[in-house]
Amino acid sequence: MPVRQGLIPAAGSGSRLGPFTNAIPKELLPVGEKAVIEHVVEAMSLAGITDIVIVVSPHKHGLSDYLGSGKRFGVDFTYVVQDERLGLANAVAAGEHVIDGTFAVVLGDNFFAPQTFLADLIDYHAAHRPETTVGVARVEDVTRHGIILPDGDRVADMVEKPQPTAAPSDLGALGAYVFETTIFDAIARTPPGHKGEYQLTDAIRLEIGEGRDVRYRVIDGIHIDVGTPRDLMRANEWYLRENECAESDHTITTGRDETFGLVTRGPGSRT
Repeated sequence: MPVRQGLIPAAGSGSRLGPFTNAIPKELLPVGEKAVIEHVVEAMSLAGITDIVIVVSPHKHGLSDYLGSGKRFGVDFTYVVQDERLGLANAVAAGEHVIDGTFAVVLGDNFFAPQTFLADLIDYHAAHRPETTVGVARVEDVTRHGIILPDGDRVADMVEKPQPTAAPSDLGALGAYVFETTIFDAIARTPPGHKGEYQLTDAIRLEIGEGRDVRYRVIDGIHIDVGTPRDLMRANEWYLRENECAESDHTITTGRDETFGLVTRGPGSRT
């Protein structure tokens, strides 16, 4: 059965990307010629998803102003407000009232390539029919990810951002999931963790503890969590290189004698 619904959490403050995010939401920062969230929307559309729920925080109107109804992407957007920033599980739960079947979740500030990653994850979920499928890859810094303990192609345990000595493996969740609606019941019964936030890792761990079928799928290709200026630069460097842009000039002119920006010069170009 095809998956037609997707959910994009986009309520975060982007504090590590200041001062850029003092002006615009982090999901609208560019990777190449598109906002990072546009790459996520395109991956969902490519996977056959037609209805996308975008979870925003109060007063974060820039996303709906920029993205609109979804018509230009060939999809329909529904904007849902997460009243308080209480963690990723709480953001997913905010969309429960508009989700009515199997659905995909991809974080709105994550860059993936190729965009077929989500279609592959959904195909795997459809073939095996678990309660939850987690997209993972081998990661260098386990303290930035939910880390799984694999058992064949199933997830035997999952730990949120462990210290390296406590990590059960180096397979980290990349912010891409396929869920059945039973995840909402698990979230509702998940206690708050650090800083009073509700973590999706803990809800998935609850499913595992209750004997539900939770599986993982290794995502091939590039994944960059665009959460810091350095990572934003890495994503753009990769995108520009892979797309063989002859010239890219993203500049800000201040009115004084100074200009900020990234300029990549091609053969015969002049600046």
